[in-house]
Amino acid sequence: MEPLELFARRQVLSVSELVGQLKKLAEERFDFVWVEGEVTGLRRPGSGHVYFALKDPEAQLRAVLFRHQAALMRFALEDGQRVLCQGRLSVYPARGEVQLVVDSVEPRGAGALALAFAQLRRRLEAQGLFDPERKQPLPDLPQRVAVITSPSGAAIHDFLRVLHRRFDRLEVAVYPVPVQGEGAAPAMVRALKDLAAWGWPQVIVLTRGGGSPEDLWAFNDEDLAHAIAGSPIPVVSAVGHEVDVTIADLVADLRAATPSAAAELLVRPRADLAAQLAGLRTRLARAGQGRLAGLRRDWQDLVKALGDPRRRLIDRRLALDDLLSRAGQALRGLAQRRHRRLWDCRLHLLARRPDRALAALESRRRELGLRLAAAGVLAVTRRRGELAERLGRLRALSPLAVLGRGYALAQDQVGHLLRQAGQVRVGQVIRVRLGQGALRARVEEVEA
Repeated sequence: MEPLELFARRQVLSVSELVGQLKKLAEERFDFVWVEGEVTGLRRPGSGHVYFALKDPEAQLRAVLFRHQAALMRFALEDGQRVLCQGRLSVYPARGEVQLVVDSVEPRGAGALALAFAQLRRRLEAQGLFDPERKQPLPDLPQRVAVITSPSGAAIHDFLRVLHRRFDRLEVAVYPVPVQGEGAAPAMVRALKDLAAWGWPQVIVLTRGGGSPEDLWAFNDEDLAHAIAGSPIPVVSAVGHEVDVTIADLVADLRAATPSAAAELLVRPRADLAAQLAGLRTRLARAGQGRLAGLRRDWQDLVKALGDPRRRLIDRRLALDDLLSRAGQALRGLAQRRHRRLWDCRLHLLARRPDRALAALESRRRELGLRLAAAGVLAVTRRRGELAERLGRLRALSPLAVLGRGYALAQDQVGHLLRQAGQVRVGQVIRVRLGQGALRARVEEVEA
């Protein structure tokens, strides 16, 4: 395609040719460009692509972030964010629109990791994953503990050293996983599911040592947060140093500042437990002695209040005899009432025996049949008389009766009745209707 010459005499281009040249120029000139602006009109259709526009106070530019690039972002775009986009300029021929095809996005004013952490924290908090009511209590003295961590890290060694120093009779199972990098979060999710299916641990400890925010980022994974929240076994999170806070810390049933602190929170020193047990044994002995003394006093008071049990038995026997006598009278009265009611029902049923009712209905049917037959004969006789009377009237008014007295009706060839002599002409054939039969005649003379 030849380039457009502005001062040529006349160079006519089709729309597609012009837009094609614009597309070629834009893609060649702006193949790698950084654009800063505010996100507006954000859309995420089912295709997974992200469509939005970048604007400043004076202009606006459409942009698209394709699905494979959007999946690599560590934060979610939102309307109103100020971002720095790197990409290439292009023209969409179907609509003739200039748009920026974005390859990467950086937030302005806050780091991508900090923004992603804040967005995920708000989303999970809205879902209730941080609610204290949801979290499970830890057993007072767990006997079986599972640790999800890297077996080569310092965290597991610090944890075990403190744990066994405080109480050396705990059983510990280590589930080895990577604790940083791309596959760390899925490995920890799988570990939580496997331990829940195993059912052996009483407590699960998710731990690793300190590091940069990028090193600890696997513990800010959303799937890992849901796996911790859905674990039927209490989970203790001990990630990094005391100043490090991850999503796993917020979702876990208990957060420890360090791996060593997790061990201190799980068990108290054995000497402290022994001293507490001795104190509880002393308190239990004193409470038992006091309880026995109280029960002895209560028993003595009851003995005094009870008196001679034989007198109570006599009173109970007399009361029982009285109740038996009253119960017998009540049963006899009830039986008599039921007998009278049964007799009344029998009399009522005898009065309404079906055979008697059927005989009465049969007699009624025969009587009504006779009355119906008599009424039918009378109605037929009356109708016959009325019919004969009406036939006589009809015969008296019939035109045939008039013709029978000597009159005749004259009609032309088409059947029209002749009332005047002027309706026919000489030689015309007419039909004359008599009382019996008819005549065809020809007119010889017309007398008007």
